[in-house]
Amino acid sequence: MNEVTGVYPCYENQFQVDTSDSGASAPSMKGIADCETFGVSFDNGVEEWTPFDQKGWTRRLMTAKSVTISVTAKRNVGDAGNDAVAALAWKNGRSVERDFHWTFPDGTVVKFASAVFNVTNIGAGDSTAVAPLEFEVMSNGKPEIILPGQE
Repeated sequence: MNEVTGVYPCYENQFQVDTSDSGASAPSMKGIADCETFGVSFDNGVEEWTPFDQKGWTRRLMTAKSVTISVTAKRNVGDAGNDAVAALAWKNGRSVERDFHWTFPDGTVVKFASAVFNVTNIGAGDSTAVAPLEFEVMSNGKPEIILPGQE
């Protein structure tokens, strides 16, 4: 693999979702068509304390972490990845968990096992607009991070 350096356009980030049926022996990772924007939010749990030996200065330790990826897309009926996400709007509990992969332009892959999908819009909008698909992918435990050349 060629080393990637420098700046890059956001569209070079790619997302995949497991489209296989529940209980399948192997995941079937597929891209999600017509994604337009995404935002990433890290929720970091930081503990703070102020020990005497620091003379009033606060000490800190990050003790928790989670990731939420918010995606806006267009609803594309017939695309396996888009259909798999849209179908989760009507489910609840463990049924909204799917494996999710985020591939960076440099080849780094972040694998979220059993990520929680929070579908927030499937089709609502102006009468002349293209139907949206909006959702959040929320980490569900520690993701696996595979750097380029490690796989």
